[in-house]
Amino acid sequence: MKIAMIGTGYVGLVSGVCFSDFGHNVVCVDKDQRKIDMLERGEVPIYEPGLEALMAKNVEAGRLAFTLDLASAIEGAEAVFIAVGTPTRRGDGHADLTYVMAAAEEIARAAKDYVVIVTKSTVPVGTNRKVREVVAAANPELEFDVASNPEFLREGAAIDDFMKPDRVVVGVESDRASKVMSEIYRPLYLRDFPIVTTDLESAEMIKYAANAFLATKITFINEIAALCEKVGADVKQVSKGMGMDNRIGNKFLHAGPGYGGSCFPKDTKALARIGQEHASPMYITEAVIAVNEDMKRRMIEKLQDLCDGSFNGKTIAVLGVTFKPNTDDMRDAPSLTIVPALVGGGAKVRVCDPQGQHEGEALLPGVQWQDDPYDAATGADLIVLLTEWNEFRALDLGKIVESMTRPAMADLRNIYNATVARDAGFVAYDSVGRAGFATSLQDLAKRMAS
Repeated sequence: MKIAMIGTGYVGLVSGVCFSDFGHNVVCVDKDQRKIDMLERGEVPIYEPGLEALMAKNVEAGRLAFTLDLASAIEGAEAVFIAVGTPTRRGDGHADLTYVMAAAEEIARAAKDYVVIVTKSTVPVGTNRKVREVVAAANPELEFDVASNPEFLREGAAIDDFMKPDRVVVGVESDRASKVMSEIYRPLYLRDFPIVTTDLESAEMIKYAANAFLATKITFINEIAALCEKVGADVKQVSKGMGMDNRIGNKFLHAGPGYGGSCFPKDTKALARIGQEHASPMYITEAVIAVNEDMKRRMIEKLQDLCDGSFNGKTIAVLGVTFKPNTDDMRDAPSLTIVPALVGGGAKVRVCDPQGQHEGEALLPGVQWQDDPYDAATGADLIVLLTEWNEFRALDLGKIVESMTRPAMADLRNIYNATVARDAGFVAYDSVGRAGFATSLQDLAKRMAS
């Protein structure tokens, strides 16, 4: 089949590359000359493990191409996917559909033969019907169908998620569109991966409901973690005990500094807005949004306590600033709340992240970037573990302690524990939902004397 993919952002590029690996002929379209030039040189504008090699393989096989020319891309295409951005609209929290509707109109004006126009972007319920109206108005003679095909890709594991999905959701209204979508996903049908076929509205709602529920699990365990600190429980043990219940499951029950990224913040806000517009308030989702913001502020208070109440004049090393490991994505990352608070409080902040500097330099002004975590920690008063990159999971803590001015650690991903930190020589340690410690001046003097 010939497929056109409109948009070469995270979703569009990963989807286009993977569809080409299914054996389809895919043309990816973008308006950004710089991105198309990069892609034609074989360079990937985002960081996603395995994507560059898979892209090169399919370009070489002649199944994958990139262009600025939408008309040539959709000529002869049986399906055109819209995978453009739907950022949160400023002021009201709703998803901004400007790019989606503009793409739909361009497709309508360029298309000549029957085509299925597939929305891959995350869009509010009812959007696909609006896409149908826009296309019909722009080209009344065009024969077409619309389909909803939301993505469920985890950054850092997107290729595996596409090739081995938990499920594929397809919203259609005609047998003809259903047959086209079935043919597109035929390689997954043959391997018995679940394909859920629904109406348009249900497909749109599945995406929002799934993301809001996962964000709720994260936020719930973070609230439990805060209570654990008050009552002396260990959130890691609590999470383990909860997750062994098959009705709950153990995924997304890891306490931390709050969720971020390209999906959860945007989609929870959009779902809350959809509920408001339809007089069906999403009280739980609205609470999740508020609590998540509170969690980020709570992390700042933890760091302040470890700095004797003030960041002023302190040197702080921050390990990890992307919203999760194995991505360069900084969108709504907890670091964008936490690091500016450190800088604004008068701290000298050093940042180390394997992939975060490219985006982070513009988003985190006033910090010093380091390539090596040990260099970042040298002379520091506090080291903060903010993103759980594998590079930070097996640090030589003794070496770090020796290099620090005052060895204190804020382990906001619960990678280590108080016993390990104390044995390594840290004078203070705090994590999320577990016991920490702060060595008193008297104990510190005894340790120094011995």
